[in-house]
Amino acid sequence: MDQRWGLFWCTVLTRIYAFEFGPFTFYGYLWTSLERNIQVRYRSRGFEFGEGLSMALLQFMCSVTPLARAVRSRSLIVSSSRTVVTVPSSSTTTKTKVSPPDSNVLLGMSEEQLQQLAIDFGQQSYRGKQLHHLLYKRRVKEIQEFSQVPLAFRTELQEAGWVVGRSSVHSSVVAADGTIKLLIKLEDNRLVETVGIPVADDKGSVRLTACVSSQVGCPLRCSFCATGKGGFSRNLKGHEIVEQVLAIEEVFNNRVTNVVFMGMGEPMLNLKEVLAAHRCLNKDVQIGQRMMTISTVGVPNTIKKLASHKLQSTLALSLHAPNQKLREKIVPSAKAYPLEAIMKDCRDYFHETSRRVSFEYTLLAGVNDDVEHAKELAELLHQWGPGYHVNLIPFNPIDGTEYKRPYRKAISIFQSMLESRKITVSVRQTRGLDASAACGQLRNEFQKSPLVTPSIDDIQQPESEPEHEVAVAC
Repeated sequence: MDQRWGLFWCTVLTRIYAFEFGPFTFYGYLWTSLERNIQVRYRSRGFEFGEGLSMALLQFMCSVTPLARAVRSRSLIVSSSRTVVTVPSSSTTTKTKVSPPDSNVLLGMSEEQLQQLAIDFGQQSYRGKQLHHLLYKRRVKEIQEFSQVPLAFRTELQEAGWVVGRSSVHSSVVAADGTIKLLIKLEDNRLVETVGIPVADDKGSVRLTACVSSQVGCPLRCSFCATGKGGFSRNLKGHEIVEQVLAIEEVFNNRVTNVVFMGMGEPMLNLKEVLAAHRCLNKDVQIGQRMMTISTVGVPNTIKKLASHKLQSTLALSLHAPNQKLREKIVPSAKAYPLEAIMKDCRDYFHETSRRVSFEYTLLAGVNDDVEHAKELAELLHQWGPGYHVNLIPFNPIDGTEYKRPYRKAISIFQSMLESRKITVSVRQTRGLDASAACGQLRNEFQKSPLVTPSIDDIQQPESEPEHEVAVAC
């Protein structure tokens, strides 16, 4: 009887080793052959054992042997002449679920999503890695230009309605300081503006900042901002935000080092797409989270949502006033989001992310730039704790408003008053003013109504069609 059980245990071990090495390897063949010889000796001696007993003992062996611990991450499939039994692993590895994209646009998709897309089209997963390289490294704009991908796969993608998702640059304006404003024509013929701001340091290297838009227009209508005065059309999609950065890199022939969500629109009203663009810019375009800033004038409940993602990017709150009454005059939407509630959410954001909040403060001559305003602002910030920074922005002139830019002396006094009260403060250097590309100046007449695309007849007879001029500022 002991000999019989010894033969039985040898059979169990050979099955485990055959599974480990595989039936088509040398070791797998060796162990499988040994098992057959043992089975012959079983039957020659008249010994039979029940299928249920053998399965139970096999599971027991899989839980205690060192070899089983090495292969525990797999599922073990044991075949007999009658049944196929699957023994699930006791500690399976949970794979991250790959969420499908919301539209048939390749730009903005992660490498995992692109791999899954390739698999869905019957391709090997490495084709997804090739797509990722073509999109974010080589910056190819058309699917038929994906030379590394088989023609049949490219054709299938196009027939299924997939596109890269890159838009054309309608026009550009270059400022004397090197700042460039691009007007990008979207698929619905609306124009959105984005700004590239190059700054050279003392060592000669260039920091290139992309100021990107999150909406076509803006619904909040801040009194000092040109964008709100031009009306609101729609939210931008994630890839339409990402492509702004890629367009700036192409124009400057240089990598973007910093991204600020401070262009057209209120990012918090389009938080889902802003977060999708943020992820893509960080993971796929390879821009560090600490190199990105998300700006907001304040939308109820959104700062908490942003904090829950625990991003390492900077939150910039457009404050513009030290008290609720004055803020409502400058920012009409402040009525729905009291100053006390905003400050509490900013404090919670700092505690949740350990990232300080930057307060944007546009200085309007005779409105919010007095010494008393500076004192009141310092008291407000000290009341709500540490971790704050004030960024003073001298008003940039726009049409349709009576606001004026303060004198340099008034700006310096305001800054000194904050510093004397232990507030970290900086003054934003004005860039792109002569190209209407400075803060608060982004606006065009086609952000509300689409740009009319001329027909072939109109192109042949241009005298019958009046020319459309893009208004880059009010």
